[in-house]
Amino acid sequence: MRQVVHPVDDVSEAVEFYGTVLGLPTRFVDGERYAAFDAGPSTFAVAADTEDVAGVAAAAFKVDDIAEFLDRLGAVGGQVVEGPADGPHERRVVISDPWGNRMIVYAAL
Repeated sequence: MRQVVHPVDDVSEAVEFYGTVLGLPTRFVDGERYAAFDAGPSTFAVAADTEDVAGVAAAAFKVDDIAEFLDRLGAVGGQVVEGPADGPHERRVVISDPWGNRMIVYAAL
């Protein structure tokens, strides 16, 4: 797992909140779209409406190839919820496991 992404209404406020409350160092801020925090071996991230692709807090996993991943997903009962779609830095797809849990899976462009 590379990161967990939480939807927020205001990225700047979220950066201040999580930096103050949890003491998380900011790793990357992309304007009012997205911010990532150093959370040890993983990344904790917040995303504004424009980048909130899962609609809920969701784990994000990086893969080498989205098409290959989707072949494996369909073979074991997973479903595509949204995408695949190209974002500014990655190609991503929102999926659901057989129990309804959403995840973001992405590959670098």
